Amino acid sequence: MDKKIVILNGSPRRAGNTSALVREFAKGAESAGNTVTEFFLNSMDIHGCRGCFGGHSSRECPCVQNDDMNQIYPAVRDSDVIVLATPLYYWNMSGQIRTAVDRLFALEERDGNFLRGHGRASALLMAAEGHGFEDVVLYYDHLMEHLKWKNLGHVLAGGNGEAGEIEGKPELQKAYELGKSIS
Repeated sequence: MDKKIVILNGSPRRAGNTSALVREFAKGAESAGNTVTEFFLNSMDIHGCRGCFGGHSSRECPCVQNDDMNQIYPAVRDSDVIVLATPLYYWNMSGQIRTAVDRLFALEERDGNFLRGHGRASALLMAAEGHGFEDVVLYYDHLMEHLKWKNLGHVLAGGNGEAGEIEGKPELQKAYELGKSIS
């Protein structure tokens, strides 16, 4: 069965190590017959959440702010799988992806909940110079629990400081296999 997969790529580098994980994941997912839509967040105009609780989940663009999240909301609403891809910055996700994840809250406000549950699943792809993924994985696991999404797992690629250092490493194959396993 064809799944709709949305990838939120929070890397600031299109040719970076996180983006390499995304490319391999997408290849695997598409080889299994899935449709993949990637949002490269660094090139998008996405403002921080205002905490205004003014969203209306039933609208196509549920947030009171009018920015590039309006491209992401419909794709997420229609998706089966959402992949969070990010470099590790100070033991957390990048600001690009944190901002987008915070803004997804508008899909939970007022007129119904179009974010939690709905049979969705998620995976986490991360690259880093170091190996301290524990805090961000804990956050991700809590987020999956809150959203009631099936946790498909994660690929954590440490030891990759410079762009391209991930080439030839086993985490790329793991990302491909994780993508291919979605059916």
